[in-house]
Amino acid sequence: MHSLKKSMLTLICCTLFVSPALAGEVNLFVAASLKEVVNELSDSYSHKHPSVKFVKNYAASGQLAKQIENGAPSDLYVSANVEWMNYLKAKKLVDPGRIGTFTYNTLVFAGTPGKATSLRDLVKLDRIAIGSPKSVPAGEYAAEALKKAGLDKQIEKKLVMAKDVRECLMYVERGEVDGGFVYRTDALQAKKARILFTVPQELYPRVVYPMALTAAGGRNKEAADFFAFLMGGEAKAVLAKYGFASH
Repeated sequence: MHSLKKSMLTLICCTLFVSPALAGEVNLFVAASLKEVVNELSDSYSHKHPSVKFVKNYAASGQLAKQIENGAPSDLYVSANVEWMNYLKAKKLVDPGRIGTFTYNTLVFAGTPGKATSLRDLVKLDRIAIGSPKSVPAGEYAAEALKKAGLDKQIEKKLVMAKDVRECLMYVERGEVDGGFVYRTDALQAKKARILFTVPQELYPRVVYPMALTAAGGRNKEAADFFAFLMGGEAKAVLAKYGFASH
């Protein structure tokens, strides 16, 4: 009997010790181009709410959506385009009542100054980095712009595929390509590369970052509270600091 009581007491102590960390955990699945913004905001939030622990996963929007579809634990998803959000919505993997617009961005071409000043100049380049259009929204936007400009066939053999927009910028920074299609906010953080030109907005849809609580996130109070925080004034100020647009 004494042994049984001791075992039960040990079990209760272990449960009390483990539960708080699990209860306060929020799994974030976020488009790679938002890494610095979400790191800063989650750090600020954790400072005010020390019991909340963030597990962050940054990658291409399509890659993240597929991971969620395959059962990866996720509470909040931020995509770099509406299509991947709609993909998860159609599969009932996000909470339809908890979808909002986080921010906006602009597509640019970055590289070494003097390489190009417009889309038409790309035919003179040898290697051009682009996010894989099948999973990287920045690559999808770029592919659409090239097609509308009538340049897709002329430069298709020059394209170097990247797994996400940050890898695309890395190729540019290392000088492995002559330039690459990235978001304005990525180019502003580059150490060597510069914005050579902005891709005309009429050639591709507006870059919108929708965010949503997943089906699991809708049942997670900490995730819901952080979702509300991301829609607030502090988040907008941090977004502006990194060059994102609020409308």
